[in-house]
Amino acid sequence: MNVEMTNRRSLIFAALLLIPFSIVNAQVLEPVTWSFKSEKTADSSYEIVMTAAIDDTWHLYAMDLPEGGPIATSFTFEPSQAYILEGKPVAVNEPEVKFDNSFGMDIGMHSGNTEFRQKITVKELPVTVTGYVTFMSCDDSQCLPPRDVEFTVAISDEDEASLQTAGASVSGAAAPAEQPKKGFLKFFLLSMLAGFAGILTPCVFPMIPMTVAFFSQGSGKKGSAVGKALFFGLTIVMLYSLLGIIVSLTSAGAGFANTLSTHWIPNVIFFLLFLVFAASFFGAFEIVLPAKWVSSSDSKVDRGGALATFFLGVTTVLVSFSCTGPIVGALLVEAASGDVLRPTIGMFGFGLAFALPFTLFALFPSWMSKMPKSGGWLNSVKVVLGFIILAFSLKFASTVDTVYNLGILSRDIYLAIWIVLFVLLGIYLMGKIKFPHDSDVPHIGVFRLVLIIASFTFALYLVPGLFGAPLTRISALLPPRETSGFNLIKAISENRGTAVPGAFAPGTMGAGGAAICGTPKYSDFLHFEYGLQGYFDLEEGLACAAQLNKPVLIDFKGHACANCKEMDARVWSDPEVQRRIRENFVLVALYVDDRTKLPENEIFVSKVDGKEKKTMGKKNEDIEISMFNTNTLPLYAIVDPSGKPLIETRGTDFDIQAYIDWLDRGAEAFRNQ
Repeated sequence: MNVEMTNRRSLIFAALLLIPFSIVNAQVLEPVTWSFKSEKTADSSYEIVMTAAIDDTWHLYAMDLPEGGPIATSFTFEPSQAYILEGKPVAVNEPEVKFDNSFGMDIGMHSGNTEFRQKITVKELPVTVTGYVTFMSCDDSQCLPPRDVEFTVAISDEDEASLQTAGASVSGAAAPAEQPKKGFLKFFLLSMLAGFAGILTPCVFPMIPMTVAFFSQGSGKKGSAVGKALFFGLTIVMLYSLLGIIVSLTSAGAGFANTLSTHWIPNVIFFLLFLVFAASFFGAFEIVLPAKWVSSSDSKVDRGGALATFFLGVTTVLVSFSCTGPIVGALLVEAASGDVLRPTIGMFGFGLAFALPFTLFALFPSWMSKMPKSGGWLNSVKVVLGFIILAFSLKFASTVDTVYNLGILSRDIYLAIWIVLFVLLGIYLMGKIKFPHDSDVPHIGVFRLVLIIASFTFALYLVPGLFGAPLTRISALLPPRETSGFNLIKAISENRGTAVPGAFAPGTMGAGGAAICGTPKYSDFLHFEYGLQGYFDLEEGLACAAQLNKPVLIDFKGHACANCKEMDARVWSDPEVQRRIRENFVLVALYVDDRTKLPENEIFVSKVDGKEKKTMGKKNEDIEISMFNTNTLPLYAIVDPSGKPLIETRGTDFDIQAYIDWLDRGAEAFRNQ
């Protein structure tokens, strides 16, 4: 029995250790993917087949729409002497006419796989048909900006069509329709893990026997007890799901997500809240909800029936909140990414896992005898959670520091705090540190020893990060490497003469072959990793590219963008990627969340939304939307010195070879234009 209890308690600690570090990647919204080909219909007659693969819940607007409605789907073909357009493009699939709440009118729209065709008469072969499709896609809650997708269809003597991917996908990610599904599943499982962890806290675990006792009372009819238990579990799931729905309704949209993730007010609030919760978990004080809330719901439990079961569920949620609040808060912060479904899915998963043990023990009371007894180990769970919450709180402080360029919480200080916290956690698990309500640890079990080893190992893993190591696995949680006060890797590189920071004379080349035409604007507080050199202003980069006759690699990124950090650590760290960037491109990094104020003469009114852009981040975001009709991060684009895109853009993709191939295609496209 003691071994079994020890196993359970150790699993509790393991679950808690995993919660804050399972970060869900930001999703690139690409609900419509186009493909293009040709089909021969007669000797000199062909049809250009344009197929739109549309994700579930999304729709594409028809080609014929009433005035005042959304942007209609249209196809523009480049004029050519080699072929003649016969008539206009037609939709093979008839659009479904529905009332659109966004525009207040009946509008034709396509969903699923939709095919469009354009007849042409070819004068001679081979021939290349080029053009672009303009479209707008929406779901029930949001619309994406209008998009232009370029296409090139080559028709040869063998009646073969080859699709060149230029402009075919904004993100460049493989199978974009699958990404949201994977993200939702991962987040749902993470939420369930958090729900199970919430059960194993001092506020919740002791309530299980009391709940089971409630269901065992009454008429004694088994069917009635089962019904009450199921209704009880449903109540808990419903309450947490309702919380997710509320967050969904208030957080939908990219603007909210960007504000929540980058503005100093919400980040400071979250940082302080997590500090308060951590202090509470360490035993400094108890967080309790207003007594009226709990007593009001608790008093109704005595009335019996379904109403009593419902209020028992309400009471359980309210009483547990002092322990589950930080977990729920972390999930909701993670979920508030502009996606309507994510908060609801997260809270549904949390509530389902949270309610499951209560329901199962109510259905099978005999299992109670096998459950470990409440004791000091529950407080240990609470303290471990306090350490983890304290470490996780630094993420919010770091966001404020990097976005506003404060230079207070650098990467090395951040890592030093983490190292200390996880060393202290290991010492605590050894029983060498005591908090209020802690029990003595007479001996260390096997699984507790495993957790101690894991804690110390993680602390040692962080140490090289103090000297510039990328720490790829957790890079998304850390400040950028360039914020470190001391970077050993960079220092070694500089001593070898491969990367020399500082000002560059006009017309010179930066260190390591990086194209530089002068001192970059904002280089006093913005820097590239790996000895790369470039610009942080698009106009400067384009001017330098024209002078050096090179294409421009634009890196749309954000200080608070987890995927951006992971791409830097996992892809840009590759020597071959760095070599190609240095040799073949002028590098421009555009931070879309930087709060640096623009000079008065650079403030402008956007043509996209008609709003005044006063910060560098807002300017760069406007550039991204204007040029590529998206605000997803990261986004990589290769353009010529005039700003014209050369190939498709690329989003989050950790395939290094694929990224190298993409860079090579971009350089080749520039040479061949």
